[in-house]
Amino acid sequence: MGFGGISIWQLLIVLVIVLLLFGTKRLKNIGSDLGNAVKGFKGAMKDGEKEANTERLEKADEGDVIEGEVTKKEEKEKS
Repeated sequence: MGFGGISIWQLLIVLVIVLLLFGTKRLKNIGSDLGNAVKGFKGAMKDGEKEANTERLEKADEGDVIEGEVTKKEEKEKS
C-alpha cells in the first residue's frame, strides 16, 4: 500500500528526517501558521460571498430583475 509509488516506509523515513532537521517546535509553529492562513482564507471567501450577495440585493432595490423576479416598480409600469 503506497501513495503514488511511495511506500509507507519511505514516508516514515522522510518524516524522521524532517523532524531531525526542523525539530518539533518549529514544525508546530509552521503547522499553526498554516492553519491560521487557511482560516483567514476561508474568512475572506465568506466575506466575499456576503459582499456579492449585498451587491445583488442593492441592485434589486434599484428595480433590476434578478433571477427572473420582477420588482414592484416594473409591475406598476405594465399596468
